[in-house]
Amino acid sequence: MKELTSRCLKALIATFCLATTLHSSAQTVKTLAVFDYANGAWPNAALVQATDGNLYGTTQINVFRMTPSGQITSLATFCSTPDCRILQTTMAPLVQGSDGNLYGSTDYGEGLKGGTLFKITPAGTYVLLNFPYGSTPNGLLQGVDGTLYGTTKYSSSLSGTVFKITLSGVLTTMYTFCTQTNCADGLLPIGGLVQASDGNFYGTTYEGGAFSEGTVFKITPTGTFTTLYTFCTQACLDGAHPMAGLVQGNDGDLYGTTSEGGTAGNGTIFKITLDGLLTTLYSFCVQTCSDGMHPTAALVQGSDGNFYGTTNGDAYCLGGSPNCGTLFQVTPSGAFTLLHTFCSVTLCADGRAPDAPLLQATNGTFYGSDQLGGSSAYSQCQIQSCGTMFGLSMGLRPFVEPTPAFGKPGTQIGILGTNLTGTTSVTFNGTPANFTVVSKKQIKAIVPSGATTGWVQVTTPAGTLSSNAIFTVNP
Repeated sequence: MKELTSRCLKALIATFCLATTLHSSAQTVKTLAVFDYANGAWPNAALVQATDGNLYGTTQINVFRMTPSGQITSLATFCSTPDCRILQTTMAPLVQGSDGNLYGSTDYGEGLKGGTLFKITPAGTYVLLNFPYGSTPNGLLQGVDGTLYGTTKYSSSLSGTVFKITLSGVLTTMYTFCTQTNCADGLLPIGGLVQASDGNFYGTTYEGGAFSEGTVFKITPTGTFTTLYTFCTQACLDGAHPMAGLVQGNDGDLYGTTSEGGTAGNGTIFKITLDGLLTTLYSFCVQTCSDGMHPTAALVQGSDGNFYGTTNGDAYCLGGSPNCGTLFQVTPSGAFTLLHTFCSVTLCADGRAPDAPLLQATNGTFYGSDQLGGSSAYSQCQIQSCGTMFGLSMGLRPFVEPTPAFGKPGTQIGILGTNLTGTTSVTFNGTPANFTVVSKKQIKAIVPSGATTGWVQVTTPAGTLSSNAIFTVNP
């Protein structure tokens, strides 16, 4: 860690807290399901809402489907024995492709080979590609061109890569990290990519850069690479060692977290412009760490415009158990609110150690997972328990979600929602669009000529639903 903590503690003496920590009691957190090894174990990746309205995710041993009410069905199992996690584990989120299939990755293949990319069809699991030994793919993203994009933590040179792969399985390595002197271009990307409204991809590396504490990078669809920012350029008050990917806010800026650095060395929340100007919004442990510490998951912007996230550790935990974790909300300007502390009931029945981003479903509820905790009678789950799924209600209304949230006039996009049957109109910032109701959960719409950047609105018999994010009309 290169004396990271000591440097940041020294900096703390000369700086004030960046934001005031508040505690909110208006929200409701509910445990929806408990993993018992039969339905999965140790979830640590974000959920995805598919076009059927259900939520899909992975644990370290399987892929599962969950209804919004919490009923879990295992779809594919990668492990048949408790100790096979070291052989093949799913630790990255799924993505639903334009063909309706779900795509994901595993850290390792059989016999400790490189990881695999797979798709889940109604008939089961199909492996797209086996990576070479040592390559560990992270989560996937489908670009607007229909191709899947992602990163690997490692590569043949143990430095990590950015890659793309077609739905038919043609793989192209777009960039290999640590090709510049002293790894100035970054090393070890752990988080996934985000495609911003300018069409380029953005991500983070855990190490590398001028101070070896991580970077933010940009790469174009054709593979042109740029290092946007190097962490610890501000005595590590700007953060260090980001473990998560980025999310683009409605203001066009990118938002993310670092697992270390900040005023107390326990992580930060930051925003960065597409040109590379970084602002630290919040430093964890400003109040004896009751606000949480070491965030390892990406943020999600809610339909209220605020960002929501998790930490997998905090200073106080029932019975002295480590890594209980917290839920928090932060505004785009950095005002922080603690929403929930896990392991707040006996034996951590409500879960602990959330290690994945939240998902806000179109019903307005946030969904997430705890890697550990929960009560289970299965022997494999007795030592640390197998984890839970939870829902976070902030009282937000249902909405519609354009996928993707940007496109050119004439482009067809999907719109997810609830109870869309009988829809009478779809507008892009007030401009009417041609559309087709595919199901009560999905609409297909054409970005209309003359549309401008703004909110998508869908009028149904029950009322008008607005999008959770601004739709960007590309030229």
